[in-house]
Amino acid sequence: MSLRFGIFMPPMHKTGVNPTLALHRDLQLLEHLDKLGYHEAWIGEHHSAGSELIASPEVMIAAAAERTKHIKLGTGVNSLPYHHPFMLADRIVMLDHLTRGRMMFGAGPGQLTSDAQMMGIDPMTQRPRMEQSLDVMMRLFRGETVTEKTDWFTCDEAVLQVKPYSDFDIAVASSISPSGSKLAGKYGVGLISIAATEPAAFQMLDYNLKVWEEEATLHGHVVDRSKARLMGPMHIAETVEQAKENCRYGLQWVWEYLSHIIPVGDPNGPPPPTDIDEFVDQANESGRMVIGTPEMAIAQIERLQEKTGGFGCYLFLGADLADWHQTLRSYELFAEQVMPHFTGQLDGPQASYDKVVGAGSRWVDATLGAQMTAIADYEAMKAARS
Repeated sequence: MSLRFGIFMPPMHKTGVNPTLALHRDLQLLEHLDKLGYHEAWIGEHHSAGSELIASPEVMIAAAAERTKHIKLGTGVNSLPYHHPFMLADRIVMLDHLTRGRMMFGAGPGQLTSDAQMMGIDPMTQRPRMEQSLDVMMRLFRGETVTEKTDWFTCDEAVLQVKPYSDFDIAVASSISPSGSKLAGKYGVGLISIAATEPAAFQMLDYNLKVWEEEATLHGHVVDRSKARLMGPMHIAETVEQAKENCRYGLQWVWEYLSHIIPVGDPNGPPPPTDIDEFVDQANESGRMVIGTPEMAIAQIERLQEKTGGFGCYLFLGADLADWHQTLRSYELFAEQVMPHFTGQLDGPQASYDKVVGAGSRWVDATLGAQMTAIADYEAMKAARS
């Protein structure tokens, strides 16, 4: 199974940065990743908290599709309780056509309860509503006519007037509990483990993948491990010291932000260190993230492979751990050294190089011999003329 690489882009931007510039840099980053050969980008939906500024992943995908050529673009994820399922399904299929099959659909209940509060949605209803919505959307994608009435939406003989352009990827977001794995298995769709490297979630990775596969079998599906995606924070540089220095910009800011929107770390443990060097050392040692070198990135991904028995795509967390230029270089360095390690693209050039260099002067001697022969032949021809 060939490993793919991409980004899970909420995105997380530090406050105090021009939001217009931040949004346009998100588009530039997607272009950058496309040129570097990354395979996927999952783009979030959020409406509060001041950091995750993309309100509509569909709009962002439409803009990004015009700027990119190869990378697949997914909603990462649509918050299903915030939308009428028929309207959202219609927009997803439209994007499938506009992107000519580069569209992916990611589903979740909505991460920020502050978003739900502004719409009068009880957070306790978000997961049940997500399941109701996803069931209707899957039926619509299959071309069914759907009549369904719930306490928050009605479909009356709803049918999509345009069929999907492609058999686009669908994935459900999952964290620690098996609820996401169970739902993804029920419909035979992919899985995005959005906290794969968090120590508690890491311990549950193989369990949740097993739940996914068992539930798929129970409902008559076969799920492919290539559709399992794992996300983890990572910033790499030429040295650990440089990576640490780069992450003085935003790593601790991002962690502080996350601690106010989702459970992170050990609630019974001590608070994280305030010193950046100690913070990074602790994060690296726990496996929570990689702030370091390409070699450390390779080790982290191999650790995930060993834990799970294999998965399809590793996703960076799209967050301002470092400043803009250092972030671009991190993705570039990963594409240069880490991606080809897993795709096997380094082996052929290295073998060819070793063959030539290992032959000593053989190829130089052959070239020199041909040159000397050409000179001798010319001199002989010249002598014959006179």
